[in-house]
Amino acid sequence: MSQHPNIQPTTAEQAVADTGFLNSPQTLTHLLDDPQEWSSFGRPAGQSSKAPISENTTESPVWDSFVVLEGMHCAACALTIEEALRAVPGVQAAEVSAATRRARVEWRPADVLPSQWMEAVARAGYRALPARDAFARELRQAETRRALWRWLVAGLCMMQVMMYAWPAYTAIPGDLSLEMETLLRWASWVISLPVVLFCCGPFFKSALKDITQRRVSMDLPVAIGMLITFIISTLGTFDPTGPFGQEVFFDSLTMFVFFLLTGRWLELRLRDRTAGALEAVMNRLPDSVLRQQADSDEFERVATRRLRVGDVVRVLTGEAFPADGHIVRGTTHADEALLTGESTPVLRTEGDAITAGSYNLDSVVDVRVDSVGEGTRFAQIVNLMESASLQKPTLAQLADKVARPFLIVVLLAALAAAVWWWPTDPGKALMVAVAVLIVTCPCALSLATPVAMLTAAGTLARSGVLVRNLQGLEALAAVDTLVFDKTGTLTRDGMILRAFTPAAGQSTDDALTLAALLARQSMHPASKALAQAAVVAELPASDWLLDSVQEVAGSGLDAWVQARDEVLGTAGRRRHLRLGSAAHVQVAELAPQEPGQSVMLAEELQGRWVALAEFHLSEDVRPEAAQVIAELKQQGVSVHLLSGDRSAAVKAVAAKLGIEQAKGDCKPQDKLAAMQAEQAAGHKVAMVGDGLNDGPVLAGAHVSFAFGRAVPLAQSRSDFVVLGDSLELVLQSLLLARRTLSVVRQNLGWAAAYNAISIPLALMGWMPAWLAGLGMALSSLLVVANAARLARALPLQVANSHASDPAHLAPGTVMPLTQGGR
Repeated sequence: MSQHPNIQPTTAEQAVADTGFLNSPQTLTHLLDDPQEWSSFGRPAGQSSKAPISENTTESPVWDSFVVLEGMHCAACALTIEEALRAVPGVQAAEVSAATRRARVEWRPADVLPSQWMEAVARAGYRALPARDAFARELRQAETRRALWRWLVAGLCMMQVMMYAWPAYTAIPGDLSLEMETLLRWASWVISLPVVLFCCGPFFKSALKDITQRRVSMDLPVAIGMLITFIISTLGTFDPTGPFGQEVFFDSLTMFVFFLLTGRWLELRLRDRTAGALEAVMNRLPDSVLRQQADSDEFERVATRRLRVGDVVRVLTGEAFPADGHIVRGTTHADEALLTGESTPVLRTEGDAITAGSYNLDSVVDVRVDSVGEGTRFAQIVNLMESASLQKPTLAQLADKVARPFLIVVLLAALAAAVWWWPTDPGKALMVAVAVLIVTCPCALSLATPVAMLTAAGTLARSGVLVRNLQGLEALAAVDTLVFDKTGTLTRDGMILRAFTPAAGQSTDDALTLAALLARQSMHPASKALAQAAVVAELPASDWLLDSVQEVAGSGLDAWVQARDEVLGTAGRRRHLRLGSAAHVQVAELAPQEPGQSVMLAEELQGRWVALAEFHLSEDVRPEAAQVIAELKQQGVSVHLLSGDRSAAVKAVAAKLGIEQAKGDCKPQDKLAAMQAEQAAGHKVAMVGDGLNDGPVLAGAHVSFAFGRAVPLAQSRSDFVVLGDSLELVLQSLLLARRTLSVVRQNLGWAAAYNAISIPLALMGWMPAWLAGLGMALSSLLVVANAARLARALPLQVANSHASDPAHLAPGTVMPLTQGGR
């Protein structure tokens, strides 16, 4: 810790240091029973990602917690942990991913505490630790170090044993005396002991757990094979004239242990590098931060989760911002690649907003906290990725179901092979059984789908696309029809007020003031443009106050306003206003010849609607949109445009971008009906939307995208969330999904072919134990390495190609207003 004179350690931090918190998993488990700690590795079930966690965490009847698991290696392990967790009273659901070695546990605090369901995991032979705790990171590093040491010891011992075994393979009869052969066997036995006692420890430990708990995992057949090989070879060494005197296989034993550990260590490294995007994101926030003390200029170091809204924190160079807020002192550049997929640093000065999870690159800055915990954008991203990482694609679920029965078949096949060969040669019978046990381990089959899916999800996350649903990757690969919304999707996320036409006798200032009063109640881009125009025009305060307002999705606003003098208790009146499309306000357009989108303001007078003004808006089509659509067509994808804007504006954009199927004036149910018609015709439909009226169609599509600035409803219904501002990310996601499914098919094909070839060879006695170990290791390694090819960055070609073009105005820019049509 820095010895800055104004920085003091907190009492809690000192207590943690004194008790050896990170060195005691048991102490850690029981400390997690404190309700104040629950938010560090979970959240109340069903809570909105935008709502902060309540101070009284016990108010939530159900919690979702996320943990990292130690000691698991396969799909059978995942099923065992799920069964152990679901058997605990108070645990309502449990999902375990063998590929990420993580679990989501849904539990009821009134019935069970974290230490209790974590102890159930421990009784099953595994260890669960908070996914966002520093100890979990240390545990993963320690696991990697242990795996490396086992691999090194196995490699050294294997080379020595092979050196002693080589004379027996090359010598002709009479070259080796009985004494020399016996000495070489004893030397091999001694050198094999570290391999059996140290390197094989994890396999034997896992197998012992399986036997005591009457279950089967992938380590059981491997451990049995190792044990049989060592026992046969030991009997042959101790009793050269006995029935197994000629069966000494220390070289085979050490070789297949070395190959097995090589595969697992490389697999561990590849998993961490290619599918570890989730953990890299989750560990992005600092564990502690410097917080300014109340009524003092001094700073104290506190745990990040202890921050509250209004705190002032000091962020050092190279640190991640711990919460959403704004800079109060200093200037720096921030790396916001996590949020946008764009790696170019962004200048941030006093008053600018910063986002949790982005990095402070240049200098020390002080930040006032605006949002913490689950209320930050960073937490929303983590929650999306967490949910995706624990999902099991359809093909992976099938592999999980097959894994355990397949292992039982393997054990029976090995027993049958031993019985068949025993009358001919007992030694060979046992070695054939060993080869069958080892070579048929279904590791490659269980890894084939989830590793590829998670690698693709990690690649997309690093490029600015969050995968909310892994099933969406399967669906996206099969898409042949893509439906775009217009506003905020094909066009930039914003509009500008180009001109407006007031009705006869209406004041332009009064009309814009009334329209802005209503527009501030909506998140639609057209409403934002009107509200911004009123701000730039510096209009005086309105004489009217909003009484009630209702938004009709995809159409506009319906509101009642009342005069300010009525609020003060004097005479006044109320007005019924509508803002939106001409169809919504039930009036004819004042200037139908004006191009682009129009918004009408109307008032109800004597039972009929009268137009007050028409506002003419313009949109900036994304510069990459035309090329993206052209490339989609080249990929065999039919492109459609459905929008709630008027037909003339929609057809103009469609013509500019080369979209043949375009339809305007669509209500939400119209979009849904059009999409369902395509689905009924046998097409696989993807939807790209951004807006309130896109919720139903996003939910009804086979797969859907929402841009990161979309309203929460649109994000909640989508399978992918595009954090960046490039439409090409949709195209690249489609291409990567197709590559991913191709890799999955390759992996499954390889796993099936490997077993189809190797099992008969092993049963016929043509595959020695060392070759079986090599085949098993290589099969798993090949599957993971093949999936690693998906980790390459997306080759963006046209994204942001016009970012510096002055002709493309930033969203919200207000152009000089003219009274068009008058």
